[in-house]
Amino acid sequence: MDLTIVWFLVVGVLLIGYFVLDGFDFGVGMALPFLGKDNVDRRLIINTIGPVWDLNETWLIVAGACLFAAFPEWYATMFSGFYLALLLILVALILRGVSFEYRHQGKGPKWTGWFDRFIFWGSLLPPLLWGTAFANLVQGLPIAPLETGGWVYEGTLLTLLNPYGLLGGLAVTLLCFTHGLVFIALKTMGDMRDRARALATKVGIVTVVVAAAFLVWTVLMRVGDPNFGIVLLLAVLAAVALVAGIVFNLVGREGWAFTFNALTIAFALLTIFMALFPNLMISTIDPAYSMSIAGAASSQKTLELMTWVAVFTLPLVLAYQAWTYWIFRKRLSREHIPADEPVAAVAS
Repeated sequence: MDLTIVWFLVVGVLLIGYFVLDGFDFGVGMALPFLGKDNVDRRLIINTIGPVWDLNETWLIVAGACLFAAFPEWYATMFSGFYLALLLILVALILRGVSFEYRHQGKGPKWTGWFDRFIFWGSLLPPLLWGTAFANLVQGLPIAPLETGGWVYEGTLLTLLNPYGLLGGLAVTLLCFTHGLVFIALKTMGDMRDRARALATKVGIVTVVVAAAFLVWTVLMRVGDPNFGIVLLLAVLAAVALVAGIVFNLVGREGWAFTFNALTIAFALLTIFMALFPNLMISTIDPAYSMSIAGAASSQKTLELMTWVAVFTLPLVLAYQAWTYWIFRKRLSREHIPADEPVAAVAS
């Protein structure tokens, strides 16, 4: 198989890993004001992701590094075109990370209240903006080739805020929210588990409606494309997995519910990637200006070197992350978090 196609798939897999893993982190942060009745509840919620949230975010760093090395033209054009949106994501992630580390180091409810709000907004904005960005990639963007080589984005931030883009942002946000609620139910016991399951069902129903609308719109945009059949199949699989996740959550099988939610995110992102293929960015100015995979890829030597590095390093990263999740696999309850002690697991 052509290495350009291989690395297109590798970048897709890394982004799927990021949205599956950091996706439930975002959902947990969004759940904070809805499930946290008091400070102990909120600390319990945060502790469900305390040992893993920063590890999950490394998937984004690896995906960005691979994108930069394998498809530098895609990286440059997308990051310059989405500059303000990506800046907002970065600020949100910084505030969120700082809040996890410092919310328990102050005195009084006012201090923790501010950091709890930072956690909520820092968890809400990234999936909303990421979803809007990826939806715009599928719909197409005003890009044009430069005489000196490469492409330039000729729109603004407001160009991204169109109905399809905003629907994609809302769909990704709701998917992450549902994913996070199921994870809380999976990681907690007692009243917190019951409330998380109940809220996951309510949010999940809304998610089904919004995600179905986004997937149907995506499929209709690709009618007549050579890979239309694959796009349709992946969209159907995403819808089935989402409904299955809600059903398993209803019967109290949080492990299966979490698995099917992860499959929903994976199939949804695969739908987006196959809707793009064989392009990386579709031009709304002129289809001939679209950025193809082959046209934006690095040299063959670069891709070969990256492939050898990935073969030796990615299994180690996956093994370490799997070991971390295994070590911190036990459920938590309010009894695990005494009222007079800080959330030590977050600081670790």
